Amino acid sequence: MSFSINKEDIANFHQDYRNHPNSSVLENTVTKNGVRNASFNWHSIADNSPHFSIDLKTGDVSDQKQSGRCWMFAALNTMRHDMQQKFNLPDNFELSQAYQFFWDKFEKSNYFYQNVIKTAKKPTDSRKVSWLMNEPQNDGGQWDMLCALISKYGVMPKSAMPESFNSSNSRGIDGVLNNKLRHDAVILRKMINEDHANQEAIDDQRRKMLNENYRILAYTFGEPVDHFDFEYRTKKDNKFHRDTNLTPQKFFEKYVGWNLDDYISIIQAPTADKKYHQTYTIDMLGNVVGGREIKHLNLPMDEFKQLAIEQLKNGESVWFGSDVIKYSETKLGIMALNTYDYDKLFDVDLEMTKAEALDYGESMMDHAMVITGVDLVDGKPTKWKVENSWGNKVGHKGYFVMSDAWMDKYCYQVVINKKYLSDDLKRDYAKSPVVLKPWDPMGTLA
Repeated sequence: MSFSINKEDIANFHQDYRNHPNSSVLENTVTKNGVRNASFNWHSIADNSPHFSIDLKTGDVSDQKQSGRCWMFAALNTMRHDMQQKFNLPDNFELSQAYQFFWDKFEKSNYFYQNVIKTAKKPTDSRKVSWLMNEPQNDGGQWDMLCALISKYGVMPKSAMPESFNSSNSRGIDGVLNNKLRHDAVILRKMINEDHANQEAIDDQRRKMLNENYRILAYTFGEPVDHFDFEYRTKKDNKFHRDTNLTPQKFFEKYVGWNLDDYISIIQAPTADKKYHQTYTIDMLGNVVGGREIKHLNLPMDEFKQLAIEQLKNGESVWFGSDVIKYSETKLGIMALNTYDYDKLFDVDLEMTKAEALDYGESMMDHAMVITGVDLVDGKPTKWKVENSWGNKVGHKGYFVMSDAWMDKYCYQVVINKKYLSDDLKRDYAKSPVVLKPWDPMGTLA
């Protein structure tokens, strides 16, 4: 039976509004100032002061500008933190995000073609094909995807491939590239379904498409160099250093030196379809065909946070993914559940569990940052220090305070060195992953 709103209902709603305490004052306040300003709780400032018992020194914050590269910035920041300590690099040293951006978009193109070919026999209105065509590629990614890029292409300092207009303002190239990829999908599907082309013909067409994509990206970001010199002055004694004729792979090996297989993704997904101490992957998610695959180990929140604390205690920052917009005050750099009193302002119940928010689309991971500190009281975390990638004009010179309760509710992923895992957790991570659907919230890109 349908339910329609009638005049009597509206009259009753109107009367209830008039009877509600302070309706006229609240209407004036909200219409004048907006929902967020009207509901801001100024006590949250004092509750989330930027002081931490464990506080890593990590230098200047970076700025992703008008692009969705937070996952890339956050990952490269964890590496540069380590490099700054090892080689006494200046606070403003950065690894090239534009270099990774170029290869990520190029590899995502090929990954898209792979999925188009795999789903070519499905109708265009099937959920998988619709999901694939909705956004053939975007700026976002996950930790394992950056590891796949670095394993293949290495890294380089920002001085070897600096930012371009398009790397800092990616909307234009995203629109063109997605147009091109959908156009190419039409051709590939027709070759398979109508022309019944053999594999050799499909591969030749795919190479032609990738050649065009390479040219588009080289015009957009500049063509990456394959050799470069690394020049820098040390922070403490101002000594000049020059290392010549490096490849990106050699640079990573010499200056970063991480075994990327040691760094794994831990998720916190309390939904009924995901058991704890089990690993998961996501169908059709990735960037490098034949490269590292997405793999998550799902853990309860207490174990999740303890691993992050152990890594911080050892002087290592922590890549993490969260739903950054929820109850977050950007200018002041506060991420706390008491930042905005929406429910009190409107006198409504907005409470959902973390699992309900994931299942019903109210929350998902949409941004990656770096945890660089934690405040422990009697061994328990009360708040966390966060390095963002939105420049130094927000928060505390680019750093944010995340309350522990906010972390419980809106943090979904951390990257942890396997050496901090117990033997039992290492055995858990070794399990074969359960394959989740492409649209699962644990497959969203930060």
